[in-house]
Amino acid sequence: GVDEPHQMMIFRIIAAILHLGNLEIQVERDGEACSISSEDEHLNKFCSLLGVELSQMQHWLCHLK
Repeated sequence: GVDEPHQMMIFRIIAAILHLGNLEIQVERDGEACSISSEDEHLNKFCSLLGVELSQMQHWLCHLK
């Protein structure tokens, strides 16, 4: 009972979440910091699917505020 445009939006969100789970996060400074490579294919696909800026997502996944 879900029309096709809504189905595609749901599929995009689910695909993005699955890609987010595959990110490779590098630990730095004995576990006090982390980073994500801008070359990570899963981060690129996640940002593309949701239409968010890669550099902002890369930053906020690694910072608490």
